[in-house]
Amino acid sequence: MLRPPGVYRPQGDTALLMKALREAAIPPGARVLDLCTGTGAVAVAAALWGARHVTAVDVSARAVLAARANAALRRLPVRVLRGDLAEPVAGERFDLITANPPYVPCRDGEPPRHGAARAWAAGPRGRSQLDRLCASAPALLNPGGTMLVVHSALCGVQETLDALRDRGLKASVAARRREPFGPVMHARAAELEDAGLIRRGQRYEELVVIRADRTEPRG
Repeated sequence: MLRPPGVYRPQGDTALLMKALREAAIPPGARVLDLCTGTGAVAVAAALWGARHVTAVDVSARAVLAARANAALRRLPVRVLRGDLAEPVAGERFDLITANPPYVPCRDGEPPRHGAARAWAAGPRGRSQLDRLCASAPALLNPGGTMLVVHSALCGVQETLDALRDRGLKASVAARRREPFGPVMHARAAELEDAGLIRRGQRYEELVVIRADRTEPRG
């Protein structure tokens, strides 16, 4: 995948999300939305694995260019839009949504509005984008649709499940993986220790993919 400087590099969370996507089985003719697409790796995979219509969204202009280039190189008709989470597709609905939002807890209050850190920094609890995503999921999903969202267990797995269930979705953990810290988490290890989110000397996290289903039957 082409990755210009400043665009989030696909890592263990991307791989785990793609595994969950593969196992979920894309419905024939599905409309797929990939949020926080980065290089477009998951959107490209969805198009290769049978989705008829794929839309990818990212707030970063560089990420949008990268995702468009990676889709074009494979001659895949992926629509790539720039914007904040699902704002560019307001009013649209999808059969399958994938999301790898920022989830790294950072002591700074508001997430950054510019720069590479937008791809990971998510406020003191790591939930600044996760909570918005949970709130918007029902309006984005077609009846019978599914959302897959990956994040660190440090952000609160049960909190995500409860937020989705409170909005009428069926929610469960679809995948888990223990992952050594990458460069971003290593750089913030002392901060995470001070906040009590990890033990002293801990240099790994558990990644989870949460699956949320809108259980009304299609059609």
